[in-house]
Amino acid sequence: MDARQGASAEGVGGRSPSAPASESDSRPVVQMAYRESTDRAGLSRMTARELRETFVIDRLFRPGELSLDYLEVERAVVGSAMPTDAPLLLPTHRELASRFFCERREVGVINIGGPGWISLDGERFDLARHDSLYIGRGVETVAFASKDAAAPARYYFVSYPAHAAYPSRRIRRDEARVIFAGEAGAANRRVIRQAIRPGLVETCQLVMGFTALEDGNVWNTMPPHTHRRRSEIYMYFDAAPGRVMHLMGEPAEPRAVFMDEGEAVFSPSWSIHSGVGTGSYSFVWSMGGENLEFDDMDVLAVSDLGAEG
Repeated sequence: MDARQGASAEGVGGRSPSAPASESDSRPVVQMAYRESTDRAGLSRMTARELRETFVIDRLFRPGELSLDYLEVERAVVGSAMPTDAPLLLPTHRELASRFFCERREVGVINIGGPGWISLDGERFDLARHDSLYIGRGVETVAFASKDAAAPARYYFVSYPAHAAYPSRRIRRDEARVIFAGEAGAANRRVIRQAIRPGLVETCQLVMGFTALEDGNVWNTMPPHTHRRRSEIYMYFDAAPGRVMHLMGEPAEPRAVFMDEGEAVFSPSWSIHSGVGTGSYSFVWSMGGENLEFDDMDVLAVSDLGAEG
C-alpha cells in the first residue's frame, strides 16, 4: 500500500442515532491517508522529498474540514479539525474495523486556535486556546465546533489503541504541569506544558502536551534523545513566517526536514527528534508505546550527532 494512500471514512453519511441534531449538520466524507514507515537503512537513502512524503503530515488545519492520517508506527492516528459554520464529526474508518472511532481508541486533543467546544456523546467541553481534552475509549459521538467562524478553533488530535476505558477530561492551559527547560545561552530556553500525563489524566498509553520557545531561542530537544519504548510525534505551530529544520534519523547520520506552520512529523522509536527554527515557535508533542513515563528516554550528547561509530 502506498505510504500516502487514502480511503473514504465509513459511517459518515447520514445522522448518527446518538448525535444531537445540532452536531449532525456537517458529515463530510473524510479521507484517511495510510502512512508506512521505514527502517534505518531506508531512511538513510531517502531524498529530501521522500523524507517529507513519508514522515511529514502537511494537510492539517483546512477551514471547514477534518483530516485523518493513520501511521504504521504504534498504529497512531493523527488528525485535525477546523470547524467554521458547522460542527465536524469524528468518523470511523475501515482501517480501524470499528463501529465508531473511539470504540477501541483513546484520543488527545489540543486547541491551538480560537475558542470552541467539543461534544462527547452530548456532553459539551469548552476549550480556549491551549486547552486540552482527553477522550476515553467508548465515546461514540465526537463533535468539534468553533464559537466564531471568523476566528475558528484549530483542533489537533492524536489517537492510540486503548485497552481500557478511562474518564474523559478537559485540562485547562493553567492546569498542565509546567517545566522550564534549557538556557538562553544555548538558545534553547523553553516552557514545557504536560497536559495529558500521569497524575493529571489516566490514560492507556497516550502522553501529550506542548512546548513554547521563549523569544530569541530556536532549539528544541537539544541535546537530543531517543526512546526505544515509545515513538513521538511533533506538530509545529506559531512558527510563521519562519520555518523549523527538524532533525531525525540515527544520531550518527541525522537528516533534516524543513517544517512549515501547522505541519506534523512522526519519528520511529530509534530516531532522534529535535529542531531549530528561524525564529521562536511552539510545538505539540505526543507519545505512545510501552509506558507513560515522560522521562524514560536515552539522552545523547551533542557530540554524538554525526559521530562515526
